[in-house]
Amino acid sequence: MKGRFITFEGCEGVGKSRQIQLLKNYLDENGIKYYFTREPGGTDISEKIRNIILDKNNSEMTDECEALLYAAARAQLLKQVVKPRLDCGELVLCDRFIDSSFAYQGYARGLGAEFVAKINDYALKNFTPDYTVFLNLPPELAFRRKGGADAGDRLEQSGTAFHDKVYAAYLRLAEENPGRFIVIDASGTKEQTHAKIVAALAEKGVFKVGL
Repeated sequence: MKGRFITFEGCEGVGKSRQIQLLKNYLDENGIKYYFTREPGGTDISEKIRNIILDKNNSEMTDECEALLYAAARAQLLKQVVKPRLDCGELVLCDRFIDSSFAYQGYARGLGAEFVAKINDYALKNFTPDYTVFLNLPPELAFRRKGGADAGDRLEQSGTAFHDKVYAAYLRLAEENPGRFIVIDASGTKEQTHAKIVAALAEKGVFKVGL
């Protein structure tokens, strides 16, 4: 029996990491088995690629190089970790996946969706998540709640116009993939957002509430 692959997306500062941790706590408390990973990262090789991508000193990195590095890290993670666990019937949670490349590199960087799709054909081979939880909160509100951009994160330091493009791209992706995207209003408290995520995933049959 094939497992379920659930990915999480959102703009910088939206509270995605906190919500994933709350979901992990919920699953642990209810005895629901899962495996968690992240992008870029999740394997020794992919984590090294992650460090290169996010290093603020790599300001000369071209947009094309950035996109190719993400695809390389994704190829390693998918083959080494995600697919084997799904083949064993496991529930796999992943912090970001292919939609981040479409939003950040394809749309915000201006490389185009076709370019991103083409280079990721090698990594994905038509593989897509079962569901993608998108935390919907505009960048201005997200950064205000977060207390500003992280000085050590190259992507967070990309500027307001860039992050506005990322947000617009996510809205477009959600509209184009209504069967896969689960759009969660993240404007409330962390507890309210967590409850929405649990309810939405339970409704999709990913797990049963109250086990």
